[in-house]
Amino acid sequence: MTLRTRIAAFIAGGCAVAALAVNDGFAAGSVTAGRQKALACQACHGMDGKAKIPEAPNLAGQSDIYFVKALKDYRSGARKDDMMSLVAPALKDQDIDDLAAYYSAIEVTVGPPPK
Repeated sequence: MTLRTRIAAFIAGGCAVAALAVNDGFAAGSVTAGRQKALACQACHGMDGKAKIPEAPNLAGQSDIYFVKALKDYRSGARKDDMMSLVAPALKDQDIDDLAAYYSAIEVTVGPPPK
């Protein structure tokens, strides 16, 4: 198999996985419901998705697929964080989907790096 064929197969496989993930409910959340649920997250992550404390990541524009996986990992204990380990176990799948829809819908603009 040539390098070109391997790259094409890799890209095609990645697209198939992404399509399965989207069809597997990752984009099933409600932005409106997520905004309401994000009120509980705003002290650390802000309603605008920009972290309010240094330990918290920015959530604005985060991929919903990544967001769902991260929250489910916090909920299961596969991923550890002092604060999220307290918050995540109470989240239901729909809560996670709604929060992912909300934070991923926030548009983020990026400028050139400083010179």
